[in-house]
Amino acid sequence: MKNQKLVMIPGPTPTVRSITNEMGRETVAFGDPEFIKDFKELVIDLKNLLKVDGECFVVAGTGTMAMEMAVANVTKRDDNILIVSNGFFGDRFIDLCQRKGLNVDVLQAPWGEVISAETIENKLKEKNYAAITVTHVDTATGARAPIEEIGKVIKNFPDTVYIVDGVAATAGEREYVDDMGIDILFTGSQKAFGVAPGLAILWAGQKALNRRKSLGIIPEFYIDFEKWIPIMNDPSKYFATPAVNLIWALKESVRIIKEEGIENRYDRHKRVSDAINASLEAIGFEILAKEEFRCNTLSNVLYPEGINDAEFRKILAEEGAMVAGGLAAYAGKMFRIGHMGNIDDHTVYSTIAAIERTMIKLGYEYEKGIGLKTLLEKMPVDALAF
Repeated sequence: MKNQKLVMIPGPTPTVRSITNEMGRETVAFGDPEFIKDFKELVIDLKNLLKVDGECFVVAGTGTMAMEMAVANVTKRDDNILIVSNGFFGDRFIDLCQRKGLNVDVLQAPWGEVISAETIENKLKEKNYAAITVTHVDTATGARAPIEEIGKVIKNFPDTVYIVDGVAATAGEREYVDDMGIDILFTGSQKAFGVAPGLAILWAGQKALNRRKSLGIIPEFYIDFEKWIPIMNDPSKYFATPAVNLIWALKESVRIIKEEGIENRYDRHKRVSDAINASLEAIGFEILAKEEFRCNTLSNVLYPEGINDAEFRKILAEEGAMVAGGLAAYAGKMFRIGHMGNIDDHTVYSTIAAIERTMIKLGYEYEKGIGLKTLLEKMPVDALAF
């Protein structure tokens, strides 16, 4: 009998039953009064959740589309843009911005590290940048940028729009748009919100919205803020077809978050992350990101000597847990495990148990059971809150 597979990649993350049920509802017309009501409530809730005095956009598309949406609405050809990258997905901004005809400068951290706010401040003093992009958590490295400290720095550069890529962070790492000086934050539905892929979610503060107005007509059509603002304010209006069932699913996700409490959710992600990392290290793995830079939503895990990546992930899948492989120079040298969204304690314990069984099957010598023992110590049963 085959084991049920737990989806422990860095996204898509598992969808709980109540969210899946919303995706399975009979689809209605996007002009249905009840759907319009639900959509409007969702947008308001998302603005309140991440504390933005501006707009929130919920648009059918991917996180990559949200990257483009962020840049397209606040820059024009020949503008200077500073890209702060701590991994593979931070680097994706380079190609995106060059295609738009922007003058690109890059601050690139070694994998597992991040760029400090002080380094960014010094770079911003060199020239006038229309915008800066920072990846809060890069799924290729598991490193977390100091977005709040960077936000304090950027307040001294009023002409620079601060864009934060929250795809692998939002709803799992602390992010508050206005409080942290962020001008644009974006994410995708399939990460820490725990919904299936298909929605791009973007928050824009007043500084970003004013920049968009100053640009006049932009070349982009579907991702233009000005096309979507009337719909986000009044979903009975039409621009392009909304993803009806995914919007219902996201609304249920937000209900779950509000019920848990956003601060409690952030604390839970940190508790689970610390426990999983300690368990993996006890077994014999290493974590790529330096401890002071580690995020709470995923871990990038380096293999001990003698463990073959393909064989490990194949057996682990048979044992009931799916993880992702490493990227770029770390392909074959590590695996990536997500622990964000609505995963419960049963899933966490089952995943570590599956990893232990896999290591035993691979003939790896270690103290059997040490991973689960460490998990119990770091995440005791009476402390589990979700």
